[in-house]
Parts: sequence; structure tokens; C-alpha cells
Amino acid sequence: MKKGKKILAIVLTTVISLAAFTGCGKSPVVSETTQKGDDSATTQESEEPKSDEAVTINFWHHYSAQSAENETLVNVLIPKFESENPGIKVNAVSHEWADLHEKILISAKSDTLPDVARLDSAWVPEFQKMGILVSLDEEMSDYQSVADGLLESAMSTASIDGHFFGLALNTNSKILFYNVKAFEKAGLEAPKTMEDFVKAAKTLSGTNENGQQVWGYDEPALAGWNLCPFIWSCGGEITNPEQTKASGYINGKETVTAIEMFADLYKDSAITGWNSGDIPMTDGFGTERYMMLLEGPWKVAELAGAYPDMEYATVDMPAGDGGSHSVLGGEDISMFNTANKEAAWKFMQFMTGEYAQTEMAKCGQIPVNKVALESDTVNNADFAPFLEAIKNAKSRPTVASWSEIDNELSVAVMSVMNGDKTAQEAMDELAVKVDALLTE
Repeated sequence: MKKGKKILAIVLTTVISLAAFTGCGKSPVVSETTQKGDDSATTQESEEPKSDEAVTINFWHHYSAQSAENETLVNVLIPKFESENPGIKVNAVSHEWADLHEKILISAKSDTLPDVARLDSAWVPEFQKMGILVSLDEEMSDYQSVADGLLESAMSTASIDGHFFGLALNTNSKILFYNVKAFEKAGLEAPKTMEDFVKAAKTLSGTNENGQQVWGYDEPALAGWNLCPFIWSCGGEITNPEQTKASGYINGKETVTAIEMFADLYKDSAITGWNSGDIPMTDGFGTERYMMLLEGPWKVAELAGAYPDMEYATVDMPAGDGGSHSVLGGEDISMFNTANKEAAWKFMQFMTGEYAQTEMAKCGQIPVNKVALESDTVNNADFAPFLEAIKNAKSRPTVASWSEIDNELSVAVMSVMNGDKTAQEAMDELAVKVDALLTE
């Protein structure tokens, strides 16, 4: 694992963190760029433009304005696309992650949506229910040939009621990072089971030689992106398989057990991270105040840049009664119904094609294009641990009310951590709320 870590670190040194779970569970990116007046969606109809008229499509995304991904997009991919598609220009606008979600909601009301956007996969059901996304398999004649070249697991995030409202753009998952020296000193092996994880978290917590408090595990939030891997691995669920009911699932024995495990560890000062004033994740891990993290490939780049001498290793999500299940993350690229559809579809095909996917892989984005996944760039980057985790990763509920459910989940679990309610009480109350949200 150490060798793979070094190789991946070299490839990803310039990548800025995507997050955390998020929404997608990832931390917010830099604010919207200073481009003004040109970032609203075109209201042109979708008919083919005249040969002597340039068409501009607006592409909203949440690549940080200072990131390697944005630099590649602006200086490599868009010029390449425009050279291959004379008459089509791309106006790319960077937003912070949370701001992008809100801006789309506001723009939908004023009919000023962009042509295409890079969306957190968890947003797609919400926007589809609003009726602002194009059903690609129904409107694009060559949709299936394009979709066949992309990972099925990633494409599932854009599927609603048998139709597809986006193309997978990139994928990711999370694995456990742990402090090698601390584990060796304590006589612990890499945690493979949930029991191993709990033991390690408790054993490695306490006070270090400098009199500073140390925690066995850090979790920066209590949302679905953060909690679902533990709930699923303990055998629990958020909803039934049809995603129509939460009662009996989100308040079921296995889910409650996962929340109780977190609460017990927090009571023992073995985990922290979500409270105001807590040490930021990367700094806490790099300075050996946090001993374990559950994070994605972006964390390698952060550690390589800020703490190059940090000795750590990784392992899959510890397995519980439900097995080992991390959370499936990533983004989709979707088209809005006010778009210039022909030009927008060409851009979407380009961004999910082998060339663009391989270039973005150099920045630490895990491709969804099957051919790009076999490229030397990806093989040399050694995404293997994350790709392995993706095989058993699960998606958060693909329902339009997920953002509201996610917020209610955080509030409920926080009440347990603060000792205001038992895990069963909090989850029973949550089940009623989620049932109502699922039927709206």
C-alpha cells in the first residue's frame, strides 16, 4: 500500500480537496469566479445553429477556481472541444459546492439555467422532480452507445424511474486511512472488522507525550455521506429497497446499533470532528491528533502537500454484520431543458469521452469511462484501493427529498451525540419525518 500511496501522491499533489459527503460529502470549493453577466443559461431553442453563427453553451460546475481540475478544464479540455467543434463556445463558471445547488434552484424560477452542469449525484433526483432536467435516453438517439462506455455503477446515480437524467462524470468512494506508527506502537493491526475499528479508536485515544488530547477517529460531519458506510456495514438501511418507506429501516435495530456505536465512542472521547472549533481533518491527521479517517482519493493529495512525511496506510471500510460497504460518491453531468440540446450533448459526450476522462485522471478524478480506466495514466496513479471499494459501495437514497432527509438525519444524530435523546428515540422520531418526506 505504501508504494501505491507514493505514486498516487505524486499524481495528485496539486489537487484541492473535494470535500464530505457530502453533499457529496466533500468540503466546499472556492467561490464563484469573477465572470459576470455571461453565466446565465442560453434560452436558444435546440434547433441546429446556422453555420455562420457561434453558439455559446454555459457550463456550471464546482471545480475549485484554483484547482488542477479547473486549470485542466479551462486550458486543456475546453480549447480541445472548441477546436473539434467549430461554432460552439463553452462558458465555464465555477461555483462553491453549496452555492451551485442554491443557484440552480433560484435560476430554475427565473428561467436562467445553464445548458449543462456538473451536479453532485445526490442532487439529480431533486432536480428531476422539478422537471428541469432532460431525459437523455428519451431525447438523444445515440444515448445508449454513449452510456455503454461508462461504468454501470456510476451511471446508476442518474437513473430515476427507468430513465437517465445525466451521464456519470466521475466516481469515488472512501476508505480508511490510519496512522501506521501509532498502530504499530499500540500493537494493533489494520482494522478489518467493526470490532477492530472500535477497539483501535478507543485504544489510540487519550493524551500524547505533549499533553495534547488525541482521538482515535475523526468524522467531520454527521450527514449521510459520513454515516451511511457505518449504517450499511452494520446491516442497517435508510429506507426500504423501493425507497418509499423509512420506518423499520432508519429506526431498525441495525441502524440504531450503528448510531449507538458512534455515541459510545464520542462519550469515551474516542471520536470527534463535527463540532465548531475541532481541528480540521487533514491537520489533525497530519499532526497525529487524529489516528483514523474515512476519506477519498483527494485526501492523498492534501496529505502529500501539507504533510509529506506523514506515514499512513489505507484499508477497506471495516466490515460489520452487513459486510463492508463504503458510500458511492461522484458527480454527473446533466442537461437542462432550456439548453441548446445539440451543442450541450456534444459537450457532454466530450467530457465523458476517453480524452477528457484521462486528462482529469491526472488531477485525481477517478474516470467513469471504461477505456480511460484502462489507460496508463490511471494504472500508474494506482487508484486500485478506491476502485476496489467502489465495487461494494452503495448509493445514498436516490429520492428528490434527499437533501431534506440528510439534514434531518444530521439533526437527529446530533441530538444523540449531545445526550438529549437515546439513539432509538431519535431514530423513531426521524422515521416519521422521513416517511412524510418520501411521500411528498
